[in-house]
Amino acid sequence: MGRFLRRRSDGLSDRQPADTGGLDFVLDRDDQDRDASSSPSSSRSSLSAGAGAVFRRNRTLWIVAAAAVLSLVAGLLLGRFLVSPADAAAEPPAPGMITVPVEYGRLSNDVTIRGEVAYADPVEVRVDTSSISGPAVVTGQVPDEGAELEALSVALEIAGRPVIVLPGELPAYRTLRVGVSGPDVVQFKTAVRAIGLDAGDPADPVFGADAAAAVAALYADAGYEPPAPEDGGADAVRAARESLLAAEQALVAAQGELATTPVGATPVEILEADNAVAGARRELAAAQDADPQDPLQVGNLADAVELAELRRQQVGSDRTDAPQRAAVDAASTQLTRAQEELVRAEQAALPTLPAGEVLYLTELPRRVDAVTAQRGSILEGPAMTVSGATLGLSGSAAEADARLLKVDDKATFDLPDGTAHEATIEALAPGEGESQRWTIELRPEPLTPEQIQELQGSNVRVSIAVGTTDGDVLSVPYAALSAGPGGETRVEVAEGDPRDGEQASTRLVVVRSGLATPGAVEVTAIDGDLAEGDLVVVGQ
Repeated sequence: MGRFLRRRSDGLSDRQPADTGGLDFVLDRDDQDRDASSSPSSSRSSLSAGAGAVFRRNRTLWIVAAAAVLSLVAGLLLGRFLVSPADAAAEPPAPGMITVPVEYGRLSNDVTIRGEVAYADPVEVRVDTSSISGPAVVTGQVPDEGAELEALSVALEIAGRPVIVLPGELPAYRTLRVGVSGPDVVQFKTAVRAIGLDAGDPADPVFGADAAAAVAALYADAGYEPPAPEDGGADAVRAARESLLAAEQALVAAQGELATTPVGATPVEILEADNAVAGARRELAAAQDADPQDPLQVGNLADAVELAELRRQQVGSDRTDAPQRAAVDAASTQLTRAQEELVRAEQAALPTLPAGEVLYLTELPRRVDAVTAQRGSILEGPAMTVSGATLGLSGSAAEADARLLKVDDKATFDLPDGTAHEATIEALAPGEGESQRWTIELRPEPLTPEQIQELQGSNVRVSIAVGTTDGDVLSVPYAALSAGPGGETRVEVAEGDPRDGEQASTRLVVVRSGLATPGAVEVTAIDGDLAEGDLVVVGQ
């Protein structure tokens, strides 16, 4: 038999490995006989070597077997100690108290809205180009988007002339020149006074010489020449000055002629006439004193006295300066007219303010949002769109919520990094028509340029406190409050382990409730101690 096995083994070795059920050697009985005749130590060494060879060649098999044994043991242990959900439900734990900790902090009742962050009050800027004789070509001063327009800024340059920004609400609709009157004149005077120029009393609606002088100063500050006077203005001033000079010379000549013209009788002629009257009166007196008196002589001498007195009254009456005085009066009137004409001509030559060279904007400075005007192109339609230079926050709320709010109420909203930022309500406007939602305008506290860039055009959640505590307070849930036998409000504070249920010790603290919010109520202990972190019972 042993020889058969050896031969079988040898035969297999020539062709393929023998299938020995995982063993790599076969003991031949002859080999066993030889091993039996060997020493015992040699036999044990051979068996040990054979076992080691079996383990090394079948390591994976042995590892899998060991893992299976370990899994079996672990399953038995887990099955002994784990409890299934059904088993656990069959034996519920003893009930305990439901508690929550007392909170400490500021408590507020808020109205929450969604708000759009954007620059406020966008306005399309249109420039009146009707006074420009040629095409309204944009020649310069085109602002970049994001630029700010302030008082005295040049918003645009058209046909080489500036469009100067001034504060005001009324759009420019006519050229302002000396003599015109109206609310646009009042607006101009008020606007230039705001930038330090004196155009006269703003309460006076008449555009006078002071206002014209302010126009010249305005253009000088903007770096431009004032508008040229109307055609013929300089010639009119020159002609008026010539007329004034001629009137002055005519008056001087008339006054000289008047001064050299004799008026009335000379002293000699007056004395002669007086002597003639006196002589005639003496002769009459002598004839009247003669005895006998000659009536004819007395009558003739009386006529002579009357004639001498009449001649005395008319001495020099044929010499008068009335024509010369009339000439002086006429020359004076002409001089006055020439002076008035010169004033009018000079006023007409004073600087004017064309409607197309001034842009009134409210709430300066303004931010340029978009620019449609391009340098070198003809201006048609809006030149640009501007808005308030400060970021605004606008939202809406239902009427019931809006009526809880008021101007100057504080609000908060989240910045992109998650931090809260404050804002203030600036205006509340009821809904129009069928809309019942109120518009709420808020002013954010100052923001950095980076924050503005991140926030612009975003929609944020805004919380507006309609009731808030004065500082940090203790607060508990509504469920923690209970009524005492005397109507007092109290809370139950757990002193032991709440899981002990009815066995846990508790104490009652009488409190005064304060501001209530949807989730908690302010409490102040008035009988007993209550502190942050104390566990108050809200249920069993």
